[in-house]
Amino acid sequence: MTIRTRRLRRLVTARASRGGTPKVVALGGGMGLSASLAALRRITRDLTAVVTVADDGGSSGRLRDELDVLPPGDLRKALAALCGDDEWGRTWARVVQHRFVSGGELHGHAVGNLLIVALWEQLGDHVQALDLVGRLLGAHGRVLPMSAVPLELRALVRGHDPARPDEVTTVRGQATVALTPGEVQQVHLVPHDPPAVPEAVEAVLDADWVVLGPGSWFSSVIPHLLVPELLKALTETRARRVLSLNLAPQPGETDGFSPQRHLEVLARHAPKLAFDVVLADRAAVPDEEGLRDAARRLGGTVELAPVAASGEGPPRHDPELLAAAYDRIFRMHGRIGPWR
Repeated sequence: MTIRTRRLRRLVTARASRGGTPKVVALGGGMGLSASLAALRRITRDLTAVVTVADDGGSSGRLRDELDVLPPGDLRKALAALCGDDEWGRTWARVVQHRFVSGGELHGHAVGNLLIVALWEQLGDHVQALDLVGRLLGAHGRVLPMSAVPLELRALVRGHDPARPDEVTTVRGQATVALTPGEVQQVHLVPHDPPAVPEAVEAVLDADWVVLGPGSWFSSVIPHLLVPELLKALTETRARRVLSLNLAPQPGETDGFSPQRHLEVLARHAPKLAFDVVLADRAAVPDEEGLRDAARRLGGTVELAPVAASGEGPPRHDPELLAAAYDRIFRMHGRIGPWR
């Protein structure tokens, strides 16, 4: 455990003794949500993840097609991210993320996916099953699906076929949208008005802070805004709202997007939704004033902080740096007095 982690944990303990820590809801999917959860669990004891359920690739897609269940993959990743830094947490995080390698039907399946689906079949309740897995893992928070029905993501894409760069076509499936060589114009869900999980709506309405992003913009972040009950809760909640930006454009979905372009396409999908704070890594913002202008149009301000991990490889968030940035935002922009 690093010095920064110990300092953050002492801060959470001190706040708890003064009347609790903030109720935080984080929305997203995939590795982006995992990064946010790994940071947020360091600074609050009241954390709920609301996870997209439109994945149709890999192990999740196979289980979804074969058993007609919600895709469990992003839910599994969120649970793993909420595991603690002790031996129990590290062990279970590795176990649920473990994928079988074989020449048979089990190849590529993640242990956590199978566990989650088995409990869904045993209990017949998505939320109860995920809560049970969370207790088994010792998860520092709760994981909920955004909807109780499997969703299909569809996108209008310009130039999906490189031979026809000006043609706009409908692309079906999250896995295909995420890898399109074209430019995504707009996304929608099928069914068009999916029901939200009631516990997810309640969590958003009861939160002190709601964090959206980072993550695949069109396939993990914006889908939450396409569930009417969830969007209504996000619009009406008394919570303050943080939009957490990616460290770099994503190949396929957002190639060539500036940070402010991310805000613009989000606003196009949910024009009435405002944000209090837009968080970005300083090194990932070449046009600071342009981003501040875009944030003002969403009703918010910009917080720039070093949140990227050092080292080689694809850009990724450092959980401790991201935790420090969230903590600073919560303290600077939060309500006066103890948390509820």
